[in-house]
Amino acid sequence: MARFVFITGGVVSSLGKGLASAALGALLQARGFSVRLRKLDPYLNVDPGTMSPFEHGEVFVTDDGAETDLDLGHYERFTGVAARKTDSVSSGRIYSNVLEKERRGDYLGKTIQVIPHVTDEIKDWIAIGEEEVDFMLCEIGGTVGDIEGLPFFEAIRQFAQERPRGQCVFMHLTLLPWIAASGELKTKPTQHSVKELRSIGLAPDVLVCRSERPIPEKERSKIALFCNVRKEDVIAAPDLKSIYEAPLAYHREGLDQAILDAFAISPAPKPDLSKWEDVADRIFHPEGEVKVAIVGKYTQLEDAYKSIAEALTHGGMANRVQVKTEWIDAEIFERDDPAPYLEGFDAILVPGGFGERGTEGKIRAAQFARERNVPYLGICLGMQMAVIEAARNVAGLADAGSEEFDHEAGKRRFTPVVYHLKEWVQGSHKVERRPDDDKGGTMRLGAYRAVLAEDSKVAKIYGTTEIEERHRHRYEVDNRYREKLEKCGLIFSGMSPDGRLPEIVEWKDHPWFIGVQFHPELKSKPFAPHPLFADFIRAAKEMNWLV
Repeated sequence: MARFVFITGGVVSSLGKGLASAALGALLQARGFSVRLRKLDPYLNVDPGTMSPFEHGEVFVTDDGAETDLDLGHYERFTGVAARKTDSVSSGRIYSNVLEKERRGDYLGKTIQVIPHVTDEIKDWIAIGEEEVDFMLCEIGGTVGDIEGLPFFEAIRQFAQERPRGQCVFMHLTLLPWIAASGELKTKPTQHSVKELRSIGLAPDVLVCRSERPIPEKERSKIALFCNVRKEDVIAAPDLKSIYEAPLAYHREGLDQAILDAFAISPAPKPDLSKWEDVADRIFHPEGEVKVAIVGKYTQLEDAYKSIAEALTHGGMANRVQVKTEWIDAEIFERDDPAPYLEGFDAILVPGGFGERGTEGKIRAAQFARERNVPYLGICLGMQMAVIEAARNVAGLADAGSEEFDHEAGKRRFTPVVYHLKEWVQGSHKVERRPDDDKGGTMRLGAYRAVLAEDSKVAKIYGTTEIEERHRHRYEVDNRYREKLEKCGLIFSGMSPDGRLPEIVEWKDHPWFIGVQFHPELKSKPFAPHPLFADFIRAAKEMNWLV
């Protein structure tokens, strides 16, 4: 039966609970334990799938087709454990489940209340799969004191109370602000945060304190005294140059030892941190650099492309180079020539997105990469725009476009080279969708297989002709245009097993130009860079040397 670590936060949001949780998971793995990480979010959306990237950042997708919080990406990148649908839940999902049960009569006519019905649902969710691992790490979104988070805090209080003593530990993240005028770290926000936590029946076993400066012994002792924790359980979390330094930094501060002590696990297995030492060495001792332009539509918020940014970093680590990225708004290219913006880059990446805004700029970026022989990686919409560019400028379909952008019923602006995906095969059954279906959870989501052409560039990169990658899209390149485009040199080098859905395209005579319908960035890890990103950066590195 698993031991549970509940991770909460106080004072302000965005302190790094997800990163701390992921780093702790990695440290427990380094000591030989198995782990699973779980995120409980208080917002009322059923999942983040319909949220704007500006509102929530990236939507992370699991193999089994869940649209989840971006923190699950951190969990996977640090532990290598593939997330599941059951590893992410929101208040919206919890309430939806409770109301479905009420409608079915499962509660036998009882009055439905937050306690016990909502809290019981949360507890049931927390316990899923507990027999599979040694440690279950559960991060509670938001901060203590948020009204929408109260059912989750009450649920974990009950959960710990109902379990055998010593099976649950509470880790709380707070902020120690540096006041320049007085030249000191202030502990009062942390004291108030812990006081708030204790007022709802939760007492932290370990405190993780974010600060710009090292925590002096005087302040550490003061926090321990006023927050009722041992001094060695006050863990400093200073700002880091790279998030991949976090496991080593937290180990130096004693986080993993503090957690194991709280569980009375003694003697604790010694950690093997060689994997993370190698990661840190590759991050901090590069042998060159490459510049990559990311031409997207949500560039004002880098969290919208979090996994892409991290996968590029992993590709750099695989090639011992530092990857310098510049985020360029695709709309700029709808009014300006892209050449002055893109000429100084070693590679161009065009990521996914939804809606028409910025798409003509993405098409022009793909054209620039094709004509100038610059390495290009198009992901999801980035692949579709590359295909439209080829159809317009090489295959002679001047009005080529996407059905996604034909907004008026019965009126066509484009020849739909990209169309709304109405049916596909998932496992052993057929899935059907209509354009007017609900938006949430109705896309082609999760892991699907693809078959690669034997003599293709991607088959050489992957080292196999069968792959499985994660998807999140509702529009697809129309296979009817395959023959026309391949005659022009755009090869459909990856297809769905039934041969109906194009998964990968590549220009035959280009040094490195690949578009993929799936999201390879979601499976990349610092200790196991995704093959496409590793080879993309290799090509960029060669481009850099040629210059």
